[in-house]
Amino acid sequence: MTGTSDALFEYIAAELAKFVAQEGPEYKLPPGRQRELGFTFSFPVMQTSITSGTLLRWTKGFSIDDVVGQDVVAQLSKAMQKLGLDMCVSALVNDTVGTLAGGRYNNNDVVAAVILGTGSNAAYVERAQAIPKWHGPSKSGDMVINMEWGNFRSSHLPLTDYDHAMDAEGLNPGDQIYEKMISGMYLGEIIRRVLLRMAEETAIFGDTVPPKLKEPFVLRTPDTSAMHHDASSDLKVVDNKLKEVLEISNTSLRVRKIIVELCNIVATRGARLAAAGILGILKKMGRDTLKDGDQQKTVIAMDGGLYEHYTGFSKCLENTLEELLGEDVFKSIVIEHANDGSGIGAALLAASHSKYLEDQS
Repeated sequence: MTGTSDALFEYIAAELAKFVAQEGPEYKLPPGRQRELGFTFSFPVMQTSITSGTLLRWTKGFSIDDVVGQDVVAQLSKAMQKLGLDMCVSALVNDTVGTLAGGRYNNNDVVAAVILGTGSNAAYVERAQAIPKWHGPSKSGDMVINMEWGNFRSSHLPLTDYDHAMDAEGLNPGDQIYEKMISGMYLGEIIRRVLLRMAEETAIFGDTVPPKLKEPFVLRTPDTSAMHHDASSDLKVVDNKLKEVLEISNTSLRVRKIIVELCNIVATRGARLAAAGILGILKKMGRDTLKDGDQQKTVIAMDGGLYEHYTGFSKCLENTLEELLGEDVFKSIVIEHANDGSGIGAALLAASHSKYLEDQS
C-alpha cells in the first residue's frame, strides 16, 4: 500500500498468474486468442477510454507516489508481460460502475450503485443531455456517472475535533472527507480517538492510559461492530475485544455500556450521512417522489463489507431513508445486496466490450 508501482502491479500480476494456473483444461483458449481481463480499480481516475485511465490520487490508506499521474492499465500490462501472462485489459472499471453493471445485468430497474466497505463511492445512470462535460454521442441517451462521492466536503457536514485530527494526521489530509465519516476504514479509528480522550480526561480505564489505545487504526470497524452488536447481559464480547485488541482488562459493566453507546453514536452518524447521500442521488434522478400511477421500482445495488456485515449500520441506513422519503415512496425503493458486484460487473463489461469489438470486425 505504500511501496512502489512495480511492487504493487507485479503483486497483482503474480496473484493473477496463480489463479490462471489453477484453471481446468476446459478454460484453455484456442491458439492465437488472447485472454481478456476486466480490471476493477477503486480509486479516482481520469478515464480517457475503456482501456486506459490515469490515477488522480490515492485513497483508503494507499500512498504510492510513482503511480499518480500514470496509466494504471499500462502499469498492469507491463507487470503481466514481465511474468509472461498472455492477457490484455479490455475494460478498466471503477468498483461502483462494476456494481451498477452487474446489478443492471440481472435487473433492469437498477439505476444506482453504492459501495460501503473500506471506502465509499456511488454511481448512477444519468441522461447524457444533463452532463455539461459530455460532448460525444450516446446511443441510449444515458450515461453512467462515477460520482467519487467520498471526496465530497461541505460546511454542512457535522465534523468533530476527532474528524479534523484524523484527517490532518492521515496520508491524504483534506481529501475524502465524506468517506472518512461513513466508511469502514475510519469508523473504528474515530471511536479509538474518542476513547483515548476519555481515558486521558476521565481515567475511564484507570490512572494509566492504555498504550495500545494510542496506536492509530489499532481498533478496526469489525471490532466495533462486534461490540455494538453484543447482546449478552454482561457484554462479554466487549470485554473480550478490549482485552484482545486494546489490552484493556478489568472494565466495569458501566464502562462497557458506555463503549457500546459510543459505537452506536458513530455508526448512526455514518449510516444517516450515507442515507443522505443516497437521497441526493434519488432527488437528482427525480425518484424521491411518487408520480401519479407510478409503479416503477427504483433499485440500488449495494456492495461492500460494511453494509453486508454491520447490521446496525445497514438497518439504520434503511430506516433513515424511509424517514427522509416517507413510507409510500420508500416502498418503491429496493436496496439489493450485490456480493462482489464490482468484480462480476468488471467481467461482464470486459465480455460485452470484447463481443462489441468482435461484432464490429
